[in-house]
Amino acid sequence: MTGKSQENLAEQIECDLLVLGGGPGGYSAAFRAADLGLKVVVVEERAVLGGVCLNVGCIPSKTYLHYAALIRAMAHAGSAGIAFAAPTIDVAALRAHKQEVVGKLVTGLAGLAKARGVRIVQGRGRFIGQRELAVRSEEAASATVRFKYAVIAVGSEPVRLPHIPDDPRIVDSTGALELPSVPKRMLVIGGGIIGLEMATVYSALGAQVDVAELSDGLMPGTDRDAVVVWQKANADSLGRIMLETRVVGIDAAAEGLSVRFEGKAAPLEPQSYDLVLLSVGRAPNGGKVGAESIGVMVDAKGFIPVDLQMRTNQRHIFAIGDVVGAPMLAHKAVHEGHVAAEVVAGELLGNEEWARVAFDARIIPSVSYTDPEVAWVGMTETQAKAEGRAVDVARFPWAASGRALANGCENGFTKLLLDPSDNRVIGGAIVGPGAGDMIGEVALAVEMCAEAADLALTIHPHPTLGETIGLAAEAGLGWCTDLPPKRRK
Repeated sequence: MTGKSQENLAEQIECDLLVLGGGPGGYSAAFRAADLGLKVVVVEERAVLGGVCLNVGCIPSKTYLHYAALIRAMAHAGSAGIAFAAPTIDVAALRAHKQEVVGKLVTGLAGLAKARGVRIVQGRGRFIGQRELAVRSEEAASATVRFKYAVIAVGSEPVRLPHIPDDPRIVDSTGALELPSVPKRMLVIGGGIIGLEMATVYSALGAQVDVAELSDGLMPGTDRDAVVVWQKANADSLGRIMLETRVVGIDAAAEGLSVRFEGKAAPLEPQSYDLVLLSVGRAPNGGKVGAESIGVMVDAKGFIPVDLQMRTNQRHIFAIGDVVGAPMLAHKAVHEGHVAAEVVAGELLGNEEWARVAFDARIIPSVSYTDPEVAWVGMTETQAKAEGRAVDVARFPWAASGRALANGCENGFTKLLLDPSDNRVIGGAIVGPGAGDMIGEVALAVEMCAEAADLALTIHPHPTLGETIGLAAEAGLGWCTDLPPKRRK
């Protein structure tokens, strides 16, 4: 060294827009901004784009869930006289296939970034000035990025409980997706979407899975009737589902993990498990990038407040995705990223139309990709009851669907919530195979202020599960000929 600091030796980079974080929201913001003519730099800690969702979240889990559903479908085929031998699970091959899927998408994103001229700088970014970010890689300064505008898209990380010991057999969602092996007995702590998806995967692969949930219900956010269908469908594949029960301690020994419980459904004696998944929520990373040092407001939990244009209290700094609040969903982050990019481009390039863009989604759909899938959007019955709001419920049971009967999923249903004053669709839920693929039609109906008749009079193909959306609307209007007639007053 000649006396110059490592910071002075770092590469100096200048850009119109800095995007800190290369997940779905981050790369979407970067690509949209580049398409609009801006010089864009993405700073990402991983060596590749995609963030948690692509690399250790949505895509790996859905890969495993696809094959979990296939295993369960093979078992179900026995009721129709088609018998398969018990599957042989090659865990290493399944892991490799998952990684191949991820690799294809990662390569695709790299190509999209290159085609747009978006530069990717690997390392941890931290703000060191109002328009300056230091990037460190392997504890050494690698670059300093000077920017006109910035988008913070640093996401979130799994919450870890303080009384849980540090042991390789106690994993978060990232560790569970590594699929180290198939345990004989597994405990999932947390009955939300991520925990139940992993319970679906591991139980299909042969593990006996118990679930412990502190609240009085699974899948918070959706209605209890949807959860009831899921629980009945999984009554034989899962072990204990312990509601209103907490884990108070785990003793790690060579022979296993001894877990102690307390609460309404707690076992009297400690239970032994080979693997424990801790899935009790995610915490935002807003407090880890030095945003406070440049005046960006960050709350005590690590969330960064923003306005409808995704702008923080510092006019040139934007934030999107998990770090701005629930719901922590990739599809929300993507739309937020597009908004931030267009506002920045509008201000830099003098385009008033782009500069006025705002994030004004009426609703954001949620999906639990379990078996069966559970999807919901907009107002729920639970929410309506809590708010004292009157709603009409239009419901079509899949037991009346020829396609559902043929597919062996007659326990599902499609439900719409209607505003009694004008029959507008204000919410809905679907339980069954493909629910996540179908909920988009309900989301569009809510966004477009559609009435039940708009769905009922739209001709859906028959026989499909998708037609149950139109049939639910017909049921709500009282003229569904696939259900018994309503009693005349």
